[in-house]
Amino acid sequence: MSVITHEQSLENFHEQLTYVLANYHNHGKSVNNYQNIVIGGLGGSGIGGRIARLAFMQQMPVPVEVFSEYSLPAYANEKTLVILCSYSGNTEETLSMFDQAKSRGCEMICVAASGQLKALAETHALPYYSVALGYQPRMTLGFGLGTLVMILGELMGQDMTSTVKEVEEMFKSPAAIVEQAKLMYNVFKPTIANKFVVVCDLAYEAVAIRFCQQIQENAKGEGFVSVLPESNHNMIESYYEKHDTNFIFLNSGNNARVNARFDFLKGVLSDLGNVMYTYPVKDASLKSQFEVIHATDWLSIWASDDKKVDNMQVGIIMKLKGHLENIK
Repeated sequence: MSVITHEQSLENFHEQLTYVLANYHNHGKSVNNYQNIVIGGLGGSGIGGRIARLAFMQQMPVPVEVFSEYSLPAYANEKTLVILCSYSGNTEETLSMFDQAKSRGCEMICVAASGQLKALAETHALPYYSVALGYQPRMTLGFGLGTLVMILGELMGQDMTSTVKEVEEMFKSPAAIVEQAKLMYNVFKPTIANKFVVVCDLAYEAVAIRFCQQIQENAKGEGFVSVLPESNHNMIESYYEKHDTNFIFLNSGNNARVNARFDFLKGVLSDLGNVMYTYPVKDASLKSQFEVIHATDWLSIWASDDKKVDNMQVGIIMKLKGHLENIK
């Protein structure tokens, strides 16, 4: 099977949402039966959980936590719903969480394209959601996040079909998003090899993490996240001179006091001559978050082209996997 390039993944991104809508089936579970929800996943398979958690934070009546680890938290028990996501189905940390969830009597839902996680879900008759094959895991956010939105919505008795359809329709005609991405890219093109710092509010923290993951894997560059208001209590003290840093600002506008903090920080950085771009975020909706993700994904691809690095290959990650295989 030929691997789908990152450019193809982005150009046809709506197909991932179409797939979710066509293949979603009810799990029949209710949030009222649980004390907490744990979402487990790593990298491109874990970021969807982080975005979904924040998207539902003001509605979900029980705590939702995301773990990218080998172990579940101590509180996970028979009143915990564990949702495990792994594109390959063979991520060792996720499989370790599966074993622990099973031994502790947690209920589970699994999302995977293939591999051991899919097989385990079938063996134990667990609710399971498929993902199309042929993609790089980090380019499957539409599958993973779309499915999690449907799962979490159903838990609360909400049908999220219309929300996912709205996002699907947006990506059928993504020219405006790509143009916005080009505006952002042109700001950073002269300094594209510098590290990126994404300054965001809580609503966009996971979106910011997603961009940093993409700039790291695709463009082999450094990316860091600073969340306001917390970073105004520490990070801001590092800006007494110009830095070799590309700054991206993502602010939902949800809090007037946080808005004022953004304005102050932008002034500090601007006065020092730093390279900055404020993405015109509309709001904290899933549609807006998907837009920002798409635009910054394109930025990571164009950055890899400028730096002449292979955005499809992750050599050091593969070496790490080989190293771990030799450790019993």
